[in-house]
Amino acid sequence: MVELKRLGGVATCVLAAWTAAAAPVVFTDDDAQSAFDAAGAFVKACTPRHSGTLRGRLAANWLLDRASWCGADATLDSFRDKTPFGERQFCNVMIELPGTRTNGHWIVVMSHFDTPATAKQPCPGANDGASTSGLLIALADAINRTGPHPDSIALVWTDGEECCKAYAPDDGFHGSRHLVDYFRERGRSVKTAICLDMLGDKDLHIIVPANTTTVLKKLAQQAAEKAGLKDLLKVDESLVVTDDHSAFLSAGCPAINFIDFDYGPGNAWWHTPADTMDKVSKASLLSSGRLVAAFLNILLYGK
Repeated sequence: MVELKRLGGVATCVLAAWTAAAAPVVFTDDDAQSAFDAAGAFVKACTPRHSGTLRGRLAANWLLDRASWCGADATLDSFRDKTPFGERQFCNVMIELPGTRTNGHWIVVMSHFDTPATAKQPCPGANDGASTSGLLIALADAINRTGPHPDSIALVWTDGEECCKAYAPDDGFHGSRHLVDYFRERGRSVKTAICLDMLGDKDLHIIVPANTTTVLKKLAQQAAEKAGLKDLLKVDESLVVTDDHSAFLSAGCPAINFIDFDYGPGNAWWHTPADTMDKVSKASLLSSGRLVAAFLNILLYGK
């Protein structure tokens, strides 16, 4: 995620909420601890983890192993894509949890795990990448233990979100663009794509940007209120953030971005060696996890 711009309006899209018998996703204090511990271990074991490199592949395999602990099968989806420096190999990590409905709808929850090759010095990516990778691990456990749920859910750790030179059609967001193709080729309908980014910041302020499907903005506000986190979330209709959800929006799929793009004084810690685990907190991951769980429950059960 790097491209931000201000605008006055945004196109709308309508998504109908489904209803079913309640079997809610619950994100607990233990889940938050698991997310924080996983993020810290990931930073320690896998820094740096630039996409298209051996270190990036090692990071994907680390996530593959750790994600499998939730009791569901995790898979490694390797693919090749063009970059300014030639074709490179990327690796998404995925857990697929089939739903009980036969309508074929999928909810995709994703977080990138790579670090920026453009940074002047090695960047641990504790908040930008690791925090939501750990959060996704904990969410996979929470979703799996309370399921099966009505709709199928895919949890995806995307590779290649960061660019290797400068954002362009062949540079950056490789994993999410490939993920759109993955679902299209299998004839799967994406009900909602949810992008999580930089949600471990101790000083947490979650933004839903303007380039989010309109009805999902309203559902996000409902989820924040239900989770008792109304003051933590803001829908910013003047801000556009190009992130992993953008590929789904471009493909016509409802999509939302939960992000805190205010990291340190004047965003000074972003993409720097200062992006370390001491800037991340379990409390923030608990709030973020509770928000996402509440949002999922609205999508899954209409409440």
